[in-house]
Amino acid sequence: MTAGSQPDADRSRPDLQVGRDHYSYSVYADPAMAEAFDALRFGGPIGRAIAETQERVIAEFLGPLTGRTILDVGTGTGRAAIALAARGARVTAVDASAEMLAVAERRARDGHVAVTFARGDVHGLTFAAQSFDAVVCLRVLMHTPDWRRSLAELCRVARERVVFDYPALASAAALQAIARRIVHAFGARVEAYRVFSDREIRSALRESGFRVAGSHRQFVLPIAFHKKLASPSTTGAIESALARVGLTGLAGSPVTIVAERCAS
Repeated sequence: MTAGSQPDADRSRPDLQVGRDHYSYSVYADPAMAEAFDALRFGGPIGRAIAETQERVIAEFLGPLTGRTILDVGTGTGRAAIALAARGARVTAVDASAEMLAVAERRARDGHVAVTFARGDVHGLTFAAQSFDAVVCLRVLMHTPDWRRSLAELCRVARERVVFDYPALASAAALQAIARRIVHAFGARVEAYRVFSDREIRSALRESGFRVAGSHRQFVLPIAFHKKLASPSTTGAIESALARVGLTGLAGSPVTIVAERCAS
């Protein structure tokens, strides 16, 4: 069973109200989007493969989970939080969207998995420094209004490790990001996400006293292309061939990073 939701602690923080009209808040405040999110992101054979790979990579990056305290920031419908709790972690999961949290709580309850859910904003987490053994944050930095402030917050509350992902600047995702920004500029309601260079990610981590300890790059070709193929075996063959010639290491995306706190 899930623990009860905590109060909306971030509503008392005026500085966190800046940018609330940003799409990263408004899109996910839609109950219909919350209900459809899992099917849109993880539906179909490729979506399921993405979810399985994501769960495996996170578990490998975090190591033994039993009894460890994990914070999942931007939990959405709770997929990562539930998977980590099912492996024995003590998980707290926060999201700015009450609608997404409602779906997450229902999924955890239906799966008989204990997760503490609460409203929270990545720009100003209401937890003390180094409150959790590790922090997980997926598909957030690419959308959040102030990614540097957000990453600093993830590092602040993590005692040991932070796991997060981002679309790479040197990848096919960058072309899609440019296209979305152009369409968004003309008034279309799209998620005009950003892409990142490895250098700026490493620099931001250093500022918070962390270093990259490992990374995983997923696809060279766009995820949308693989979803149209709808064939995990074909996708595996294509991406394996690209990996053998070194393209995954150069242009694979998204990139999932595990960062560790540097010894003081």
